[in-house]
Amino acid sequence: MNSTVAAATQSSKPTQWQIDPAHSAAHFSVRHLMISNVRGEFTKLGGSALINPADPAKSSVEITIEAASINTREPQRDEHLRSADFFDVANHPTLTFRSTRVESLGADNFKLTGDLTIRGVTKQVTFDVEGPTASVKDPWGNTRAGVTASTKINRKDFGVAFNALTETGALVVGDEVKITVEAELIQQAPAA
Repeated sequence: MNSTVAAATQSSKPTQWQIDPAHSAAHFSVRHLMISNVRGEFTKLGGSALINPADPAKSSVEITIEAASINTREPQRDEHLRSADFFDVANHPTLTFRSTRVESLGADNFKLTGDLTIRGVTKQVTFDVEGPTASVKDPWGNTRAGVTASTKINRKDFGVAFNALTETGALVVGDEVKITVEAELIQQAPAA
């Protein structure tokens, strides 16, 4: 490990980070016809994190996701997901998460609890977080690190309740949604 990386990863001072939208995404999967998983992502997100290595409980995270950036690789389905049946992007253009508690589980593992808002409905959720990774300097002199956060939600808890039945009575869309956020962070400056 070079001295720059060592210094960045061993610092115990709080630091402010921004999510790099070009290298981050929020992925999800949900059951289709109760036989397979449909996967998709939101491609436009941003936010920030305050990381306090000396006292992780004083860390915080905020994320904003553009609901219209949903991509499941099927344009007709994506338009339906943008409609009032699902995310209602005309009236609720963003999904947000704001942390309320960070709990360290040991080296590079955390529980991140906070308020997730979808379609104007806010519920408390807890993400399992891996990271942040050891920080590195990119070719342009920026210090970067990565995190992966995952959780499961019931979409109906957030007012995303549309469904249909097959002729045999099976649901077209499952209720449980698995969410994974892959974020690359860029250090801004030491926190005040």
